[in-house]
Amino acid sequence: MKRIALSVALLCAGSVQAADLLGIYQDARQSDAKYGAARYQVEAGREKLPQGRAGLLPTINLNGASTYNNLDAKLPNEREYGYNTNSYTLQLSQPLFRWQNWVAYKQGELQVGVAEAQLTAAELDLMVRSTQAYFDLLNAQDVLTVQSQLKKASREQLDLSKKSFEVGTVTITDVNDAQSKYDIVSAQEIAAQNDVNVKREALRVLIAKEPPQLARLRDGVMLEPPMPADVEQWALSAQKNNLDVQVGQLNAEIAAREVERTRAAHLPTIDAVGSYGRNHGAGSTSSQSEFEYRNWQVGVQATLPIFAGGGTQSKVRESQALSAKSQQDLEAAKRNAAQLARSAFLSVTSGVAQVRGYEAAVVSSRSALESNKLGYQVGVKINKDVLDAQSQLADTAQKLAKSRYDTIMAQVKLKQAVGSLSLKDLEEINALLER
Repeated sequence: MKRIALSVALLCAGSVQAADLLGIYQDARQSDAKYGAARYQVEAGREKLPQGRAGLLPTINLNGASTYNNLDAKLPNEREYGYNTNSYTLQLSQPLFRWQNWVAYKQGELQVGVAEAQLTAAELDLMVRSTQAYFDLLNAQDVLTVQSQLKKASREQLDLSKKSFEVGTVTITDVNDAQSKYDIVSAQEIAAQNDVNVKREALRVLIAKEPPQLARLRDGVMLEPPMPADVEQWALSAQKNNLDVQVGQLNAEIAAREVERTRAAHLPTIDAVGSYGRNHGAGSTSSQSEFEYRNWQVGVQATLPIFAGGGTQSKVRESQALSAKSQQDLEAAKRNAAQLARSAFLSVTSGVAQVRGYEAAVVSSRSALESNKLGYQVGVKINKDVLDAQSQLADTAQKLAKSRYDTIMAQVKLKQAVGSLSLKDLEEINALLER
């Protein structure tokens, strides 16, 4: 009988040159288009501050003109004059009191904070997506390994059934049952191979190159439940520190400032103004006279809005409604963050329990396989019993590996929900991989 050796080690075999999680993350950081877009977005967001500051600083304009003038004088003596004039004016305006501009500047500071928080959120999202893609591919490869081994076992059982039918020890029904099982497992292997291809393509999109062989989790990795063990503490932390909540808080403050800014349109504005101008002209026909004027002006200019057709009041009402909306968006972000934290917490705690259960199941399955092998040797077990025990061990080992992947992902998402996920967490996961 052809022996099929299946164990947890089969699922954890890897190459010393395999890529690890940190390597995949660094590749994604350099190549992922979504993260790249977030970096450019924050660069754009940082420009809100100098744009707001510009409304508080002076503006300087230089205007110039060159014209040709023709004057036809009828009385008392008919005469035609033609001459050129050249002029320029340098104007300066410094806001002294423009409350709208001051509020816009403060909004710019908040908008920079939004951009920075969104970039941090994008970094955390990239960590999650990199880890997810990494373990998704590992899990798909594990499933394919199990399906391939099950197919081999089914093929061996089918061949044995056919031989037994030829000598009359089994019926054609037994052969058909074995054939059916083999066909089903073959179809499942095809599906597993397709899933590997899909998961590999997802990782390729993330890192913008063909995925290398991946380092696997070490056998016997121990996973711990979250601390503190109170789910509500995690939920409260998420409501305060989640990046979406922080963005929502900043957006709510920006919206409140917008109400203040639109109301400021009712206030007067005061500017210090100054100008210097020069006008030069020279005759070209009947008159050859030449002239030049220079003009200085310095003063204070005040404007008091009286009536703008109701537009200002409408903008105030609009900004008030949008401010109320931003408060609702903030509340929704808090609730969603708390829900994500609770879900991830429960997934971690149940995942740790599942890992322990499957670890015990692997030990039991291995013992069952050894017992069936011994029984086969002494004649109390048949070949099918051994093959079934081997298949059970392989399937249990794959489920153990998947439960570990899922639990690690839940831990990552829990820390993302509370805004504490960092490169250190990926380094700790990376330490669990084979070298």
